Amino acid sequence: MTGKMKDSEFHKFFVDELKDIYWAEKHLVKALPKLQKAATSPDLAAAFEKHTGETQTHIETLERVFELLEEKAVAKKCDAMEGLLAEADSIIEDTEKGTMIRDAGLVLAAQKAEHYEIATYGTLRTFAENMGHTEIVELLQQTLENEKATDEALTQAAESFINEQAAAE
Repeated sequence: MTGKMKDSEFHKFFVDELKDIYWAEKHLVKALPKLQKAATSPDLAAAFEKHTGETQTHIETLERVFELLEEKAVAKKCDAMEGLLAEADSIIEDTEKGTMIRDAGLVLAAQKAEHYEIATYGTLRTFAENMGHTEIVELLQQTLENEKATDEALTQAAESFINEQAAAE
């Protein structure tokens, strides 16, 4: 990377946003086991468990991105993810343990986080493309595809049984 690019405002903004999503992933990986524990359906609990492992991989991928940029992997507080995780906590508090209504709420909370991540990774991938960071584009694309697959799995769980059972409670 040229010195000029590294000093550009766009590059600094890109790195700042990487630090933001790094914080988000590090906090999500701690929150997912809590969602798993709160889930009523074994299928939903398993989905949260699977995504915990995937989120750990996202953290490692971001660490690789920082390395490729010759930047220190530092987390910068992500207000959006902090709010999304607080909302997930309030859904757990506001719903009854062992109900599909709780599961429907957990899916909602998880999908809000996934959609935030999808928007962020899609944009960061485009920024990396604009700066010619080919290897970083590929890494961010892999994470983006994984986030989309998780979102789709949550939708399928909700549509196949959770929402119907929640509506019947």
